[in-house]
Amino acid sequence: MSAPRGRAASPFRQPKAVWAVAFACVISFMGIGLVDPILPALAESLDATPSQVSLLFSSYLIVTAVAMLFVGWVSSRIGAKRTLVTGLAVIVVFAALAGATGSINGIVGFRAGWGLGNALFIATSLAVIVASASGGFSGAIILYETALGLGIAVGPLLGGELGGISWRGPFFGVAALMAVALIATLALVPDLPRPKRVTSPLAPLKALRHRGLLTMGIMALLYNWGFFTMLGYAPYPMELDAHELGLVFTGWGLLVAAFSVFFAPRLQARYGTAPVLYANLLGLAVVMAVIAAGVTDPTTVIVAVVVSGAFIGVNNTLTTQAVMLVSPVERPVASSAYGFLRFIGGGLAPYVAGKLADATDLSVPFYLGAATFLLAVPVLASGHRLLGRAETDPGEGAPVSPTLTPVGAPAATGASPVVVAVGSHHEAAAVVDAAARLARDTSSPLEVVHVRQTAVVEEQAADTETDAEAEAAVTAHLDRLGGLGVAATGQILTGVGDHAAAGRALARHAAEAGARTIAVGRSPRGPLTQFADGSFTTALTHAATCTVVLVDPDEEPRPLTVRSLTELRAETR
Repeated sequence: MSAPRGRAASPFRQPKAVWAVAFACVISFMGIGLVDPILPALAESLDATPSQVSLLFSSYLIVTAVAMLFVGWVSSRIGAKRTLVTGLAVIVVFAALAGATGSINGIVGFRAGWGLGNALFIATSLAVIVASASGGFSGAIILYETALGLGIAVGPLLGGELGGISWRGPFFGVAALMAVALIATLALVPDLPRPKRVTSPLAPLKALRHRGLLTMGIMALLYNWGFFTMLGYAPYPMELDAHELGLVFTGWGLLVAAFSVFFAPRLQARYGTAPVLYANLLGLAVVMAVIAAGVTDPTTVIVAVVVSGAFIGVNNTLTTQAVMLVSPVERPVASSAYGFLRFIGGGLAPYVAGKLADATDLSVPFYLGAATFLLAVPVLASGHRLLGRAETDPGEGAPVSPTLTPVGAPAATGASPVVVAVGSHHEAAAVVDAAARLARDTSSPLEVVHVRQTAVVEEQAADTETDAEAEAAVTAHLDRLGGLGVAATGQILTGVGDHAAAGRALARHAAEAGARTIAVGRSPRGPLTQFADGSFTTALTHAATCTVVLVDPDEEPRPLTVRSLTELRAETR
């Protein structure tokens, strides 16, 4: 894809609006892990049972789940920024009230309000960051992922430190930090245009009539049942104080973040989405069974919980990608439907686990959690064929990712074109023009492929461009080339998730079109970014059956090989 020449663009060179929302994301992602270190302290200080304390998870997650059905409708009516600001304000108020109350029932109730604010925030934060990222969406996504990882990792640590002072500390800490984020968002994030049409509040429920989306949603419900059983009850058998619990869950959070951002896309690229999820769910079942069997041994529980972070990080990323792959509806609607089922599972699990623990012993909820992980495997298997088709072949009724959409006149048959791949970067036109000169020199037609990605982070997905914006970009290239007397056709390549998959899809398309050459520009994404979600150019070069060349507006085209790609990345560091 095209990019500025020289050094790769830094993902941290972003407008102030992106930084403001990213800071809010860090605090939001702290939300769950922040309270884990204080669960035993809450039970002791408020004279409550573990099952009563667990309700602060249930109220938070169930309200979040129900609210997910309506946030798309709210956002489409009042705009993304106002929805985001409303969510932040609600979190500030209810986090402060939770810290000020003196009863467990009060905390449970105020956590429900917190869940409403959380739904409003998480449903719009990724879209706002993408829309505000004038410095390039790829860097903004990496910044969002960094905020996610930082929040997950630092949340338990901060919760442990503040909880060591008082159980009220984490609640007041979130309220204060979110208030800062609220002020920054109001001051720095510009008003964003509202969608052209209002989303129906019933749209997410109607979307669940689609078999693929419903299957993945039920799988996510079962997965989150096991996950939140562990999160809500594992702190008790560890027999640690708030500070020590914070360190344990920080280790867990670091693995969640690392495997979510760096390893999940690479495992997916090598083995496929479904096989990785099967192995991952089985691994989680084993970990939960170990916790259940060793529930009287604090060391066993500690090690098992930390190890589970690797499986959870992979699952969080790939489950959302699976939902987007099989869903035929708009991204926000699919996210809302999936989020509803996902959070319902997480909300019901602590409540049921508490009842089971009170009636039996603490090992039973963990055995049930292991069973839900196992049950998720056949549920996923029931949609295996649909997911497989979505990743590879255009089988009937299955959306394919990545997909190619023609723009303008169809390509002439029998000719071997030069295919040029570009993204929405400021030097895209220069790269296309350089490829046009290559096509003219070889007496070949030119095909412009505009690469458009759907960013997937945790349970959220956001298109980096609208259909109209992508089509307008291709049309502008074609109109300019036509004015220069260059015959050209256009395509939009839309992918979900990692860039490497888009590179392999372009290689398949070029082979089917009998392309003479595939031309690409320098990548604007640094080595760390490319390691995280795969390199478009590397995957393209490995998979292509024709020559891949690097076109630079001021240089002669350079054929690319695996070795030359390594040298190229060294040049841009």
